[in-house]
Amino acid sequence: MRSGWGVSSADRLPKDLTLISLPGPGELRNLPLASLPPEDLSLLAPHLTEVEFTQGQILAEIDDRISHIYFPQSGIISFVMVTSAGQSVEAATIGREGIVSAVSVLGTGVSIVQSMVQIPGSGFRMDAARFQAAVEQSRNVRRMVDLCAEGLTGQSLQSNACMAFHTVEARMARWLLTARDQIDSDMIPLTQEFLGQMLGCQRTTVTLVAHTLQAAGMVRYRRGKVQILDATALQETSCECYAQTLQRFERIFPSPG
Repeated sequence: MRSGWGVSSADRLPKDLTLISLPGPGELRNLPLASLPPEDLSLLAPHLTEVEFTQGQILAEIDDRISHIYFPQSGIISFVMVTSAGQSVEAATIGREGIVSAVSVLGTGVSIVQSMVQIPGSGFRMDAARFQAAVEQSRNVRRMVDLCAEGLTGQSLQSNACMAFHTVEARMARWLLTARDQIDSDMIPLTQEFLGQMLGCQRTTVTLVAHTLQAAGMVRYRRGKVQILDATALQETSCECYAQTLQRFERIFPSPG
């Protein structure tokens, strides 16, 4: 099943992957990895490979047998539900606070969503079988996965409520703030068509809302990029889902220090 992006799936990733020397725990930006004690991290580190995520890249299609899992360090991965007619809507997003495909690997081994790179970034990937072995060997690695599953479930439920009860303007503000947090930049590479897919609305609606936010001085949109000009005003426009999701993940994986 395809959304129309036509980018490689997990077993057809680019070949420019480089074996890496993993940074020390204090330097890791992926929060699940950084939460592990050194002896448990050592079970994963030798098998991690550095990878760059490109916008629109498909890490796993719906019903794909999962061969690898991913630990984002930066950027955003969207979990997307796709209809038989090719319509798509974002069910959840994962950045450095999560792991891509880990829960499915420990279940059926088959992806139940399309995992697509929404904002470019970098991270690590690991062979699924090696990851399963580490989970079986370490209670702490298993707990890391359980905590990721808890955070993802909470976010998915929050997204459902947000879609049902909050305006497109509030949801767009929330999404832009989330993207800003994940890439540590006010400049977000993004097309209105892509944002419409993620918000589950028509491109014309996205255009109207973007113009409203721009007229209010909160953002500037040009050439496939959105620049956040006033994050405080954008947060006031956003629904409460933004703050609630931040708080939930902070409880699960507290930021270092």
